[in-house]
Amino acid sequence: MANVCLIMGVAGASSEAPHAVVLAGVAGLVAGSFSMAMGEYISVRSQHELLDYQVELERKQLRQTPDQERDILVEIYRSRGLSGVGAGRVVERLLADPKRALDTFVRDEIGLSAATMGSPTTAALGSLLAFALGASVPLMPYLALSGVAALGVSIACTLGALFLVGLGVSRLTHRRPLRSGLRQAALGLVAAGVTYGIGMLLGTAVR
Repeated sequence: MANVCLIMGVAGASSEAPHAVVLAGVAGLVAGSFSMAMGEYISVRSQHELLDYQVELERKQLRQTPDQERDILVEIYRSRGLSGVGAGRVVERLLADPKRALDTFVRDEIGLSAATMGSPTTAALGSLLAFALGASVPLMPYLALSGVAALGVSIACTLGALFLVGLGVSRLTHRRPLRSGLRQAALGLVAAGVTYGIGMLLGTAVR
């Protein structure tokens, strides 16, 4: 949506200069893609660093206060329905393997797991490609067309893409697909219309 609004705003301000729209669209695509990628990389990398810190802290606590850590883990398993005796037996088996005990403490007591975090690089690349793909939809018509035709096709492609996104979201939320798709497209149309109108006002004022 960010690049849609950027392109519509520039198109409204400089409808007679399609090169300005293309330049703004490409700049928005590149800047947005790398910004999203860097943000995702930092976010996931920070989670891994937090996990590393917690692992070291838990390792120290297991070494310095093993009885206290054992009691904590017993209470966790009791809260999940095991009896006191059953929880104690499970914990004793876990503590017999230091590495397994450490992984269990970090996962069950702190709620962190490297398996669910994924790779920072993979997350960054996925975010970059996803943003670039979405940002290219409203831009592509301006590479082949110009004027009102480019604007119309750009809006149509954007609304179609947003409708498909809404359909995809409905599979996760179990909402009505048509309603979700139309809502997504309608919100995109409103955002594009507002930024186009603001662009027109600013373009007129500058002229």
